[in-house]
Amino acid sequence: MPSQKRATRSAGLLLFRRPDGAADDGAAFEVLIGHMGGPFWAGRESAAWSIPKGEYGPDEEPAAAARREFEEEFGVPAPGGAWVALGEARQSGGKIVTVWASEADIDAAAAVPGTFTMEWPKGSGVLREFPEVDRFAWCTPQEAAQRLVTGQRVFLDRLREHLEGDGRVTPAQDEA
Repeated sequence: MPSQKRATRSAGLLLFRRPDGAADDGAAFEVLIGHMGGPFWAGRESAAWSIPKGEYGPDEEPAAAARREFEEEFGVPAPGGAWVALGEARQSGGKIVTVWASEADIDAAAAVPGTFTMEWPKGSGVLREFPEVDRFAWCTPQEAAQRLVTGQRVFLDRLREHLEGDGRVTPAQDEA
């Protein structure tokens, strides 16, 4: 019997905020997303942004990975507060992404992203360092849908559905 390869898994945290004066009915909110760093994504805007997320192994809890990856990619710990489980989605490459949302308002310009090293230009033998995420921005769901990689757009819909429901984020989910 051939061995089955375990799907790669990622976990992330999608911060959202409601503009001052917005009703708590889910109609008006913004999300924090990041433009992926490195030469492949340079100069691209559409489908070149991501929810702060990263891979984790079988020995790490997804929520712990989401918290760790937020800090690695943004440069500061994830804000405290309650979390809303937005579930999983399989991306086109087969990766399974699990995302939570949390209401917080942080300065997107304050990010100090982590870095990665890769050979660039490819085949040159030269190793260069690039930021994991080169910038963050608060976007309306409509703007984010244009910017996010296709497989992550479903989380915007799930967040909107949650906020249009009772819209509350329960403290019991804080330790997600």
